[in-house]
Amino acid sequence: MSALIAIGFDPGLAVTGYGVVELTDEGWRVRAGGVIRTASDRPRSERLRELAHEARELVETYRPCGIAIEEVFFATNAQTAMRTAEARGALLVASAGVPVRGYTPLQVKKRITGYGKAQKAQVQAMVQRLLRLAELPRPDDMADGLALALCYLLDARSPEGVDDVYL
Repeated sequence: MSALIAIGFDPGLAVTGYGVVELTDEGWRVRAGGVIRTASDRPRSERLRELAHEARELVETYRPCGIAIEEVFFATNAQTAMRTAEARGALLVASAGVPVRGYTPLQVKKRITGYGKAQKAQVQAMVQRLLRLAELPRPDDMADGLALALCYLLDARSPEGVDDVYL
């Protein structure tokens, strides 16, 4: 089997977490992880452009077989949800030419832990175990990015494979 690489993005206007995971014959391996931060004192359009640029650099550097982006969860704060949706749009632009899948938080929890109502700490512990990390992945946004990348690769390993289907 040739190595498969996926990038997971946990979108946010202020902070977007990302994780780059590779699947080889030897198992899972973290290639990179971190956060993309944008300054709140800058115009939103500039922040979105910066986010798209930084994300595109990750895509060009790691050349993933696919990208996973967390779906927007509409809670009580519509303004936050709208800004997250805008960040997701910037990530989609940065992902042009690469298959993209969207995952809800419930789908991520179910794929990583087997339980859709798992707590964040349970997801982080399972990501740590799957990726054989010495410590829990931190910050939370990066841990979510790693979990999303794992989701994409888990789907890619299934007999049906992964289409360029943005759910």
